[in-house]
Amino acid sequence: MPQAHYQDLGDGIYCIDTALCRDDFAACYLIVEGDAAAFVDSGTYHSVPLIMQALADVGLTPEQVKYVIPTHVHLDHAGGAGELMRLCPNATMIVHPKGAPHMIDPTKLIAGATAVYGAEVFRRDYGTLTPVPKERVIAAEDAYELDLNGRKLGFYDTPGHANHHGSIFDERTRSWFTGDTFGISYRDFDTEQGAWLFATTTPVAFDPEGWKNTLVKYESKNPKAMLLTHYSRVTELERLFPLLRQSLQDMVEIALSEEAQAEGRLPRIQEKIAQNLVASAQAHGVNFSEDKIRDLLALDIDLNGQGLEVWLQRRAKAA
Repeated sequence: MPQAHYQDLGDGIYCIDTALCRDDFAACYLIVEGDAAAFVDSGTYHSVPLIMQALADVGLTPEQVKYVIPTHVHLDHAGGAGELMRLCPNATMIVHPKGAPHMIDPTKLIAGATAVYGAEVFRRDYGTLTPVPKERVIAAEDAYELDLNGRKLGFYDTPGHANHHGSIFDERTRSWFTGDTFGISYRDFDTEQGAWLFATTTPVAFDPEGWKNTLVKYESKNPKAMLLTHYSRVTELERLFPLLRQSLQDMVEIALSEEAQAEGRLPRIQEKIAQNLVASAQAHGVNFSEDKIRDLLALDIDLNGQGLEVWLQRRAKAA
């Protein structure tokens, strides 16, 4: 059994590294309440042995897992969810209504990811996707309530990053499990000023207006912490909400600055994103070289640019 890398955050919450790309890049969460457990996100198919090891390490069995809750069906969040369901026979999957069909029949997800990455890279990074029986899936509407041994969890529709995105609010700790809709905050970039974060505009359903509404919904719960897939827990929310709103606005302005000239604009958008993120990180006190910042954020710069390009294409079709 591989060695699991995880952190006990207290109050029955464990942040598990899903071993994608590099350490402290992508996480999922285990919530334990008495003799019952829930997983929020799942990493990829390759992450599942690590996740099951963490479950065993905290003294629970697969039979004690009550819920598997992917925030959305992007593969770094939900690629392993079907396999977790197969291994946890008493679990119910809670997922956004727009994501549920893809968990039941992942054929389109597999085809889409293979088209983007190529079959070899898809197998290497994501493995495969295990279908989930329809009768074990709940397509959760906004404000759907879950009970984990008396611990109240709410599943909320939170678009912006994706239109099939949900976030989970834990009443006990007043914490949101945010998937990607509270942005990205790698611990590599922590400074004396605290955490740094930025918006993630990856393909294909970036929705800045919906995202603004999601942030209002987050704030309405007066949260104490946000638990991000990329990566782990952040606090200092009075500072981070404005920072995320600014990053979101920056991404929109970068895209709109290139809207009029469609030919060859993707690399121009990506370069503007890189410059923006480097400047923001440096202003936060990050003392890495520009090359190192660009290297650590290379995948995000690439995907953010692709997402903004798709958004501009949607705007052009709607005009």
